[in-house]
Amino acid sequence: MVEKISGNPLLPPDDLNRVLGFAHADSETAQHVGLVGDTYTITVAGKDTGNRFCVIDMHVPPGGGPPPHRHEFEETFILLDGEMEVTFRGDRSTVRAGDTINVPSNAPHQFHNASSKPARMICICSPSGNDEFFLEVGVPVATRTTPPPELDEQQRIEFMERAKALAPKYRTELLDKA
Repeated sequence: MVEKISGNPLLPPDDLNRVLGFAHADSETAQHVGLVGDTYTITVAGKDTGNRFCVIDMHVPPGGGPPPHRHEFEETFILLDGEMEVTFRGDRSTVRAGDTINVPSNAPHQFHNASSKPARMICICSPSGNDEFFLEVGVPVATRTTPPPELDEQQRIEFMERAKALAPKYRTELLDKA
């Protein structure tokens, strides 16, 4: 039964078990994870939003960015600093600080920092799950800008095999092209 609150019978009651969340991306207690040369900081985890969404602060150095992929959730990027090359269904665009893009679920895409300066962007995924994928496949690092350890050729192959094996669990598919 839905309680009547503020005269609106369509809204459920306030869930008092949920709390106001605060995150500081440069905090020592933040979850920083390195993968594919980038460093991702989970600022709002899906477990804190009833799995409705997650928020990830992304530090992408020159040359960084994930391989082509697609996933069964919406992904919005807000570019705070720098510039990124985004490939969406085969078309390439450049986004710059202040731009926001939304990648529809299931669409092939990729982003790549082709510039000589690091880029910083906020990624919002709805529903959540990408945060858990990053934590499971990546490596914990000390800060928001600490690069992940460099991998030799054999380690890169092993990483990609692991990522490909875990991807379906997180409604993601790694692709040959975006």
